[in-house]
Amino acid sequence: MSSAPPTPSTPPARRLPLAGVLRLGRPSEIWFKPALSVVAAIAPPAFTLLALGRLDLVMYAMAGSLCALYAHNRPYAARARVLVWVVLGMLGGVGVALVAASLTGSAVVLVTVGALLAAAQKVLCDATRVGPPGNVVLTFVSSASLFAPQTLAQVPVHLALAAATGAWAWLVCMAPALVRPHGPERRATAAALRAAAGYAETGGTGEGHARARAAGYAAVQAAWQSLLSTSAPSRTRRALERLVVRAEVALAAPTQAEAGRLRAWAGSLRGTGPVPEAGLPHEAADELLGVAAARPLWSRLGPLTPLAARTALGCALAGYASLALGIGRPYWALVTAASLYQANIALTWSRAVQRVVGNVVGVLVFLAVVPLAHLGPAALVLCCLAFSFGAEVLISRNYWLGSVCVTPMALLITEFAGYQEAGTLMTERVVDTVVGALVGFVAAVAVTNRRAGDRVVRALAAADRAREHTARLLAEPDPEPMALESARRGLAAALSDLRATADAAAGEWWQRALPQERVVLAEQSGHRTLAATARRQGLLPDRDPATETEDARP
Repeated sequence: MSSAPPTPSTPPARRLPLAGVLRLGRPSEIWFKPALSVVAAIAPPAFTLLALGRLDLVMYAMAGSLCALYAHNRPYAARARVLVWVVLGMLGGVGVALVAASLTGSAVVLVTVGALLAAAQKVLCDATRVGPPGNVVLTFVSSASLFAPQTLAQVPVHLALAAATGAWAWLVCMAPALVRPHGPERRATAAALRAAAGYAETGGTGEGHARARAAGYAAVQAAWQSLLSTSAPSRTRRALERLVVRAEVALAAPTQAEAGRLRAWAGSLRGTGPVPEAGLPHEAADELLGVAAARPLWSRLGPLTPLAARTALGCALAGYASLALGIGRPYWALVTAASLYQANIALTWSRAVQRVVGNVVGVLVFLAVVPLAHLGPAALVLCCLAFSFGAEVLISRNYWLGSVCVTPMALLITEFAGYQEAGTLMTERVVDTVVGALVGFVAAVAVTNRRAGDRVVRALAAADRAREHTARLLAEPDPEPMALESARRGLAAALSDLRATADAAAGEWWQRALPQERVVLAEQSGHRTLAATARRQGLLPDRDPATETEDARP
């Protein structure tokens, strides 16, 4: 185990970033999938209600339709299960909100219920890694339902409508499986190959190599999770697994990897063509496929306690502040606060800036389109569809850009029950956005996450244990292949978790200094052990046994 002493390299507090917060990035590779899916999920129910003259029910229909935004990165077998849970979670949140709205007219009580729901939705979505869009859409739907006029007799009908549109959204999201049944796994494998190629191009020592290596291992872990969440092994899946092993080999020995070949393999995974046969260095390596390390759900709940507290407190205070200002829709402030909370204070600050900028610009867009939306009910529905599509097209480039479309869509949804004065809507939206962002961020600062440093120490210990276990197997004259492969995957997962934990802790305020040197040393020794393990498995060219033993040593 590393004996390097902790180095106080992290100050108790740091300046909040401004540079780059609004910078546009590359669009998501699958931006068109959620964009088209949400339109296909919303349009039929909305136009059906339009024909029936019941646009006042569109809000409940959209509750189920918006589930079509989820799980587009999951293989179809896993997607089917995840979407069922998303729809059930949406129905649970809406059900609680509608019952609360029918039992009490106290805005304070309703805001409190909304804040508790938002905290629960945040924790469950983060723990199960459901996203994007994570908890924000669920919180938006349940919070809006809290302030819709309601009676107990109406609740079953409204829930039935949400359930029906949720089932339709499930069908929309599963439909592409008929055309490209292995599409998500192919994309995840391609991402792992490209990330490995990026690290290979640094030679393992060039500029940005540590970040490229961390991104590579994270992509490989995601690819394994994708492949191993599918149904029974198939020829396609086995071929994809061999490619992921090739990516792992490139990460273990970047100087011996061919970045061009890795990128060529990644490119060949587009479409529905045959998966390239990337033979492994020796036939026995095929026995190593399908081995992965998994973390139980409960182990991911503990670290989310500060986020839950921040969400509950921030959403409640934002809603109360909105009520104190006399705003008629405190759920806008509540949802704004709920949308802020990220892995640490630095990221939460960035999201607050993006939310305010996007909403203010979005209000101006609403002012420009409201004359068109007021031409008639059909025009109103079409405008909502256009903005729902635009939001998914733009949001992967930067959150504020997507908010430019989300804001006018949210404003237009309020008009399904009847046209409202545009100036009042715009003023209330801007005030609620500023109040929600300000109060929500103050709550995030107030609820400190002093355990972030403790989690880094625990992640360090886990990485050291995984490295020592792997080194012991390497020292055996004839280790069992599956045990060695399981140890290698476990070590890779521990190192990936260590880097993610250290990055998250680095953006927190008011905590003890982080042991950055120990983290770096643990990563270096762990990756040397990974390289030695891959060589022992025959996945890399042989080297002198003495050198191999040295590689495995910290």
